[in-house]
Amino acid sequence: MTAPSKTVSAKPTTPKPASRAKVVRKIVWGAAALAVVGAVVVASRPKPLAVETAAVRAGVMRVTVDEVGKTRVRDRYVISAPLAGNVARIELEPGDTIKPGAVLARIAPMDAPMLDARTRAQSEARVLQAGAAQNQARAAVTRAELAREDAKRDAEQSRKLAKGGSISAEALDNAVLAERMRDAELASAKFAAQMADYEARQAAAMLARLAPGAAKEHVEVKSPIEGRVLRVLVESAGVVQPGTPLVEIGDPSALEVVTDVLTADAVTIPQRAPATVERWGGPPLKSNVRLVEPAAFSRVSALGVEEQRVHVVLDLDEPHELWSRLGDAFRVEVKIVTWEGADVVHVPSSAVFRRGERWAAFVVEGDRVSLREVDTGRRNGSEVEIVRGLAAGQRVVVHPSDRVTEGARVSTL
Repeated sequence: MTAPSKTVSAKPTTPKPASRAKVVRKIVWGAAALAVVGAVVVASRPKPLAVETAAVRAGVMRVTVDEVGKTRVRDRYVISAPLAGNVARIELEPGDTIKPGAVLARIAPMDAPMLDARTRAQSEARVLQAGAAQNQARAAVTRAELAREDAKRDAEQSRKLAKGGSISAEALDNAVLAERMRDAELASAKFAAQMADYEARQAAAMLARLAPGAAKEHVEVKSPIEGRVLRVLVESAGVVQPGTPLVEIGDPSALEVVTDVLTADAVTIPQRAPATVERWGGPPLKSNVRLVEPAAFSRVSALGVEEQRVHVVLDLDEPHELWSRLGDAFRVEVKIVTWEGADVVHVPSSAVFRRGERWAAFVVEGDRVSLREVDTGRRNGSEVEIVRGLAAGQRVVVHPSDRVTEGARVSTL
C-alpha cells in the first residue's frame, strides 16, 4: 500500500544583507581594475610626434640668381693733368655740381724744354690724333641720332598697333625699351664727342705753349661735361706729371648696377631679364639685365674656393626720384629672374629629401603621415617645383627627422 504524497510549497529566498555587500564590492573593484588597465594601455601608447608642416601651393614660382652688387656711374671721366707743372690746391669737394667748361684745376707749367724736332713732331702728331678722335666721335653721334630716330618711329608705330590689338604688350615693351636705350646711347655719344673736343683743345694748347716766346701763364683744366664731382684725387698743391689723375667727375643720375655671378648661373640669364634691386636703404627697385660680359675672371670665395665669375650689368627702370639718394659704388643686393612660371605646384625645399635614387616627402593625412615619392623640377633658394606626386592643398612635413616614418602618428605645431 502506497503512502500518500505530501505537497511542499517553495518559499522565496531573500539574500542576506552580507551577501549583497559582497556583490557591490566585487563590482567596484572590477570597475577600478578596468580603469587601471585602461590607463596603463593609454599610457603605453606612443605619443604623436610634433612636426612642422607646410601647404602644397600652386601659383607663381620664380627662379632667381641672388648676388651682392654695387652701383656705378655709367659715364665717368677721370680728368688728368695735361702737362707737368705745379697744380694749385683744388677747391672743389665731392658732390659739387659743375657745368661744361668749369675750371677744375689750375696748373702753372714749368719752364718749357728746348723745342727740338722730336718734341715738335710729337706735339703735332698729338694734335692730329685729337682731331681724328673728334671726327670719330662726331660720326658716332650721327649714328646714334639715326638709331634713335629709327627706334622712335618703331615705338610710335608699336603704340598705334598696340591700341588696335595688333601686337602683344611684350612687343610694345621691347619697342619702348629700344627707344630708351637709343636715347641713352645718343647721350653717351654726345659726352664722348665733348670729351674729344676737350682733348683736341688741350693738345693744341700744349703745342702752342712749346712754341718759342710763348707766354708763361696758368693752364686751366676744365670740365668737358655737366655733372658732379665724384672724387678729388689730388687734394693738395704740388708738382704733377703729365697724366696724373686730378678729379673724377660724372652724372650720378645715370647709374647702373654691376654684380658678378658664377658662370654656371650667368649662362641661364636671358637678355633683358627682369631683376630687382633690394636692401639699398629704400624700396625694391625694378631693373633689367643690359649686359652679361663675355669674359669671366677668377675669384677666391670666403671659403677659399676658386670660382669663375662674370660681371652682369643692370639698368634701373624706376624714375630717378625713387633712388636719388643712391650714389656711386653703393652696396645693393640684386635678384635676377632666370625663369618664372604660373600655376606651378611647389613646396618648401626642406620638405623633400632623397630616398634611394628618388625624391620623397611625408604627407599628413589626419593624424598620420604617408611617404610619397615625387618628381621635382626647378628650384630656387627656398622652394622646389613638384612635377608629380603631390597636389595643391595637401600638407607636407618640413624638416622631417629620422623619427618620422611611414604611418607614424603626428601632431602639427
